[in-house]
Amino acid sequence: MTFSEKLHGAILGLAVGDALGVPYEFLTREQMNERPATDMVGFGTHNQPPGTWSDDSSLTFCLMEALIKGYDLQDIAKNFVRWRDTNFWTPHGHVFDIGITTHESMQNIKKGHAPEICGGFDEYSNGNGSLMRILPLAFFLGTDIDISERYQMVKEVSSLTHAHLRSVIGCFIYTEYAMELLNARDKMQAYLRTMKRVRDYIAHQDFNPKEIAHYQAALNGTLPTFTNDQLTGDGYVVNSLNASIWCFLNTDNYGDAVLRAVNLGEDTDTTAAITGGLAGLHYGLHALPEHWITTLAKLDNIKDLIRRFELGLENQ
Repeated sequence: MTFSEKLHGAILGLAVGDALGVPYEFLTREQMNERPATDMVGFGTHNQPPGTWSDDSSLTFCLMEALIKGYDLQDIAKNFVRWRDTNFWTPHGHVFDIGITTHESMQNIKKGHAPEICGGFDEYSNGNGSLMRILPLAFFLGTDIDISERYQMVKEVSSLTHAHLRSVIGCFIYTEYAMELLNARDKMQAYLRTMKRVRDYIAHQDFNPKEIAHYQAALNGTLPTFTNDQLTGDGYVVNSLNASIWCFLNTDNYGDAVLRAVNLGEDTDTTAAITGGLAGLHYGLHALPEHWITTLAKLDNIKDLIRRFELGLENQ
């Protein structure tokens, strides 16, 4: 499978997962069990037509737009504010969903604060708002960049909205796994190699061990053996990362992975977007159901963005 097929699969996989989950956001696990998601539908929670993606995809696209020209944290921050204030990269010309921490961080950006200190630093600012949009950085970085430099860039991009170490570590694990999947055929072996690499890196850093302990299940390799009842689809960054990796590893195709993520309930769009990014990357563009892709809002714009992003990577 080519790099291009994996890139298209990852970004469209994220957007499709997002759109699958939008109608069900905030429904409980019990409600999802009664009427599980099986296909792309519309309306529901946000009363949006089928194929509507949320802030997860919007901010992912904003990050891609900035990275096309190279790594500039100010450009990324400006794009995020453009999304919130002028509807840049929205599916239908308006913002219908934004997290509190993300909203507050953009207020700080507009005040002129340095982007890397605009995000929430306190323990209660550990939603999944940076994890949901970090995937393009995995393609931009590449494994030829030293892991310390990779960590620093992930930290900066996460910190635009979510600056607490717990959020940063979640983003770091996710991007490292995505980079491993780019060059791996076996997703479980890629997962185990990634966790070892992250553990080795963390062991030589002055990180608070209590924070690292939140990711113990993922890092020590026991996460794939969890049962469905041990997972939650809420918006907490640790739970989102765990649920997404679990849904990916415990299914054998793109469609089952993202639907399983949606059917966890609660923050359905984000769990499915994070899952869909990994699954789309691994299985490739052609593994995504065609009728899900063609339903996406602004599909031609998204495809054009992916092409421009890929060209930008070639020219870096």
